[in-house]
Amino acid sequence: AMAVTKLADLVIPVQYLPYIQQETEVKSRLVQSGVLVPDTALDQALAGGGKTFESPSFRDLPDDADNISSDDDGTSATPSKVTTSEEIQVRLSRNAVWSSMDLSSDIAGADPLQSVIARASAYRARRLQDAFIATVKGVFADNAAAPSGSEHVQNDMTVDISGSSFTDGVTNFSAEAVIDAKLTMGDSMQDLGLICVHSVIYGRMQKNNLIDMIPDSEGVYNIPTFNGMIVIVDDSMPVSTGVYNTWLFGRGAVRLGQGNARVPMETYRLPLAGNGGGQESLIHRWEWIIHPVGCKYAGTAPTGGPTNAATSNNLAAAGSWQRVFPERKQIKIARLITREA
Repeated sequence: AMAVTKLADLVIPVQYLPYIQQETEVKSRLVQSGVLVPDTALDQALAGGGKTFESPSFRDLPDDADNISSDDDGTSATPSKVTTSEEIQVRLSRNAVWSSMDLSSDIAGADPLQSVIARASAYRARRLQDAFIATVKGVFADNAAAPSGSEHVQNDMTVDISGSSFTDGVTNFSAEAVIDAKLTMGDSMQDLGLICVHSVIYGRMQKNNLIDMIPDSEGVYNIPTFNGMIVIVDDSMPVSTGVYNTWLFGRGAVRLGQGNARVPMETYRLPLAGNGGGQESLIHRWEWIIHPVGCKYAGTAPTGGPTNAATSNNLAAAGSWQRVFPERKQIKIARLITREA
């Protein structure tokens, strides 16, 4: 019988999977900017069992007044206690399926494996960004809600100048408003080195001559910057009836774990599909942890992990997140809400 080369013959998981992960990181502006930092400890957590993972840490020493020494043997110092925080991460189990019928135009006259990799890695980078945005939405939703105990000061990460209606020069995006948002970090305001905006806001930045272009490390393309901050433009940023979110991040604000499912890669053939022409599908499964530093996943993890939705226990829901680090400036995320014409 004549030998036939199939997609399954070309996609070798032991080569494909690490390559996809590396390519995804290269294509992700979030990873390139240092906002989303790959974390091998989270990778190792995904390699084990469990829907959620706990990471206890010691808090910094409190700024209690120091003691004045004396020679009075009847006066004893009162020791301060060491306290801890417990961050909780959640497993995201995701998958995607591609059909060779969909890939046929790419495969024709090209290396099929390279075609699959090019599509899969770009796809995964986009999905990573969407899950990241959903997670940050949830963190801000929690911050906008009444705190649980001393968890946070309500809306201490947000500056909202949107008002009830548009007023030019008052409710719209400006460099001054961004400084106010950075000031929610107090004397750590310079930690915020990236700004994530909707394309409408990016247009306002350009009209106000606020954008500079700098070459990337390889000199291949120019990166937009705003007051020294790297700019990411994404129309997945929250917007509602002219009210826009702009987000600011510090390096390492969110950490990333990457892992593989039990069967991370397989192919499936339907010989009768296409009226007998045949169809071959590639199933790709992966796992993530997207962990906003200083927070914990406070929901009940669904089977397969949270979706990107704002419904109960999912990533964008207020009840899914809770701050556990004691200081606002330890959470290197801020938000500006503006109303545009």
